[in-house]
Amino acid sequence: MSAVTCALLSAFFATLTALLAKAGLHGIDSNLATAVRTGVILLLAWSIVAWQGTAPLLLRVPGRTLFFLVASGLATGLSWLFYFRALQLGKVSLVAALDKTSLAMTVLLACLVLGEAITWKTAAGVALILGGTLLMIL
Repeated sequence: MSAVTCALLSAFFATLTALLAKAGLHGIDSNLATAVRTGVILLLAWSIVAWQGTAPLLLRVPGRTLFFLVASGLATGLSWLFYFRALQLGKVSLVAALDKTSLAMTVLLACLVLGEAITWKTAAGVALILGGTLLMIL
């Protein structure tokens, strides 16, 4: 499976995530809802690792790599907590649009932190995304 196929499937399932989460947030605390969702993800991910037989490789993960994976997990958890709270408080279309500004933030931070180049096409694309987001939320 190619990176493009995986990315498109990720976008599709992220779409389902927003819709299903909004539907599931009625009458429940957003943090509890996030905990339920996270538990399901935990079971799914570890089930796949067990099925693949790759769990023993965890012992060989370098400390630096483990640090960044843990930090990424913390960032993901905070993102989900705020995302679910935003979904509980607002419209899915508004929350999803604002959430997707993460693409612009990612491009900028990839440039600043990882040294990735920003071409004029990338800059124009980011500007269009931000402009489109503004149109959607106004």
